[in-house]
Amino acid sequence: MDSSVYNVRMKTLDNPENQKLPARERILLTAHELFYREGIRATGIDRVIAQSGVAKVTFYRHFPSKSDLIREYLEYRHQRWMRWFVDSLQRHGGNAQAIVPALAEWFSDASFRGCAFINSVGELGGVMPEVVEIAQRHKQEMTSVIASLLPLSRRRVKDAQALALAIDGAVVRAQFDQSPEVALSALARIFKSLLSV
Repeated sequence: MDSSVYNVRMKTLDNPENQKLPARERILLTAHELFYREGIRATGIDRVIAQSGVAKVTFYRHFPSKSDLIREYLEYRHQRWMRWFVDSLQRHGGNAQAIVPALAEWFSDASFRGCAFINSVGELGGVMPEVVEIAQRHKQEMTSVIASLLPLSRRRVKDAQALALAIDGAVVRAQFDQSPEVALSALARIFKSLLSV
């Protein structure tokens, strides 16, 4: 379960109630967990089919190819992550200073494996241009949310872009560092210097 990241009990594979979900939703939920945890290339369709408990014909009726499933996974992840991000920012104060504690919440979650979009572009960006497009849209929406937290100024959009870039760097660092505190501390310093100008 990834409740600490998403602040509510989310549908996960280990919840027996999920066997009652429609087949398409079970497939997507299974792909979401496996692709994020183990990687897209490392996760075969047969494994998604087996773990979601659907027949092959049912799988292919909903997702004619792995590429279709990948696109749907990224869209699902985008919607899910953005809902969490906006909610977490509000819970932590609803201003730019809320970003670091929101990310600390995410980084400390046992299921944290970095940014699904950065990971996906790294795996597939060269062979699936649509993965890059979805990731770019995700980052643009994240940047827009950040901009909405900043004071009105001529620098607002540029500051939001700089902060989004710093966040991506912190996410990558937290993904391979034993302690996300280093990434969070550096991010807090960047925020402080940028927002005090």
